[in-house]
Amino acid sequence: MTLSQLAATLGHTFAKPELLRTALTHRSYGSLHNERLEFLGDSVLNCVIANSLFARHIELPEGDLSRLRANLVCQDALHQLALSLKIGDLLLLGEGELKSGGHQRPSILADALEAVFGAIFLDAGFDAAATTINRLYAPLFTQLKPGGVNKDPKTRLQEWLQGRKKPLPRYQLEEATGAAHDQRFSVLCEIDNPPLRTTGTGTSRRAAEQAAADNALKALKA
Repeated sequence: MTLSQLAATLGHTFAKPELLRTALTHRSYGSLHNERLEFLGDSVLNCVIANSLFARHIELPEGDLSRLRANLVCQDALHQLALSLKIGDLLLLGEGELKSGGHQRPSILADALEAVFGAIFLDAGFDAAATTINRLYAPLFTQLKPGGVNKDPKTRLQEWLQGRKKPLPRYQLEEATGAAHDQRFSVLCEIDNPPLRTTGTGTSRRAAEQAAADNALKALKA
């Protein structure tokens, strides 16, 4: 994988290729890194996704649109897109991050992809960035099921309990294992009424909490 190949996959020819290189440079590598581009790209991404959801789902209220957007711009979604683009192969990392597997770390990959969006915005403007983002997100848009189905398990569990005037659940990290670039988290979800304890695992604490909440919902509905 080369920078030009990545640009071709993105569908954007950079007038300033150095922007793409900066977008793929982690702060551990040197003083010229991608954090400012990440900041910019995050805002561009949120605006593009919000606009696309607004146009696609004219029937949805603000709350549902916000939940859909959150699912699309979260670290997990960005990480999966970055993996599909093989961004990790092109990251510039400092020696410490290289040794710890930083090119595979979800947070670094997600941040780099946001920085790439920021680089496209600076290189050619909002419309160019929107075209790239909408192309990459097209499969995810088609998978969306508007309404309550897209509420994450923690939200659905909270609403299930609130609707029955029950106490809200508590989440507690039980274990974190594995190397920095390949960690697994285990989280306990505890409910007082009805008494219930479920666990969930995932590659991030957030993902583990969602899994634990999903298991709790399944148990409650059973």
